[in-house]
Amino acid sequence: QVQLVESGGGWVQAGGSLRLSCAAAGRFIDTSIFSWFRQAPGKEREFVAGIRWSTGNIYYANSVKGRFTISRDNANKTMYLQMNSLRPEDTAVYYCAAKVGMVIIAEQNHYKYWGQGTQVTVSS
Repeated sequence: QVQLVESGGGWVQAGGSLRLSCAAAGRFIDTSIFSWFRQAPGKEREFVAGIRWSTGNIYYANSVKGRFTISRDNANKTMYLQMNSLRPEDTAVYYCAAKVGMVIIAEQNHYKYWGQGTQVTVSS
């Protein structure tokens, strides 16, 4: 079992920055993949970025590459998503998710554990 709690969402103007946090607790953290997904109103949930906890290997969606940075703090069992140069189209509920395994997969159905989500709103 892995429990996930997100924080750090909010409102920001276009071009601004936010940092999301995902605190993890439970077993299998060190052997898991942790990812960020987001869901905008009326759209399907989409993959944003993922990190393999044990090695730090990272994968980004093309839409956020160069603007967002995923990282993890092993001591505090927390994952982060630093979001810079935010755009109105980044507005969504952001979720952290986790799955046991070694491969970062961009499909939500592969993830067993989910946080409750945090709203990010970017105004133009």
